[in-house]
Amino acid sequence: MNILLSGPNNFISTINELKQYLKFNLKYNDKKSLDISLINFDVLIFHHDSYEILKQKNDFKKIKNIKILITKKKSKFSDKFDAIITLPTSIKEINEVVETSFAKKQFNLNSSIKIKKYFLDKNEKRLIKDNFYIILTEKEIKLLELFLIKKKAISKNEILSLVWHYSEDADTHTVETHIYRLRKKIQEKFLDNNFILNNKDGYYL
Repeated sequence: MNILLSGPNNFISTINELKQYLKFNLKYNDKKSLDISLINFDVLIFHHDSYEILKQKNDFKKIKNIKILITKKKSKFSDKFDAIITLPTSIKEINEVVETSFAKKQFNLNSSIKIKKYFLDKNEKRLIKDNFYIILTEKEIKLLELFLIKKKAISKNEILSLVWHYSEDADTHTVETHIYRLRKKIQEKFLDNNFILNNKDGYYL
């Protein structure tokens, strides 16, 4: 993967010192505009301070690349990004968020996805088995996509980070409530109590 990082000089210097531990190719943009071809980059990472400047001179609605925001605080711009990384962070978290965001983008290119004995129709927002189906919410679809991408148990905090981006109205109870409701819908329609499982590490399919 090719990544473009936009941020203040001190932040770029810090990341550059740890560059060898990153799992992707990284280039830097310390300017006040994106006067660079974005076609060669899979992911754009913006430090909050840099984004505040860049958004004045760039039409971010037209940027189709994966966009990740690194910020010290909850941001009013969080809905404009594919993922949020809250400072202080770690190289491990940056790697995980970038890889997950990229995998999710690739995954989203498919409109019909097989999940166990079911099919997820993202266009119709349906989970289908035989001639029966249930209607899913956007968050339920994102949960199922995350479970499929990760292919392992995911903690409530990680789900909260990747699906809700630590929004102000969400906490781990929100995660539990959504999974409970989804499990209930599946059980009532398909009599399946083993669709979403959990262990000490979190939830999984």
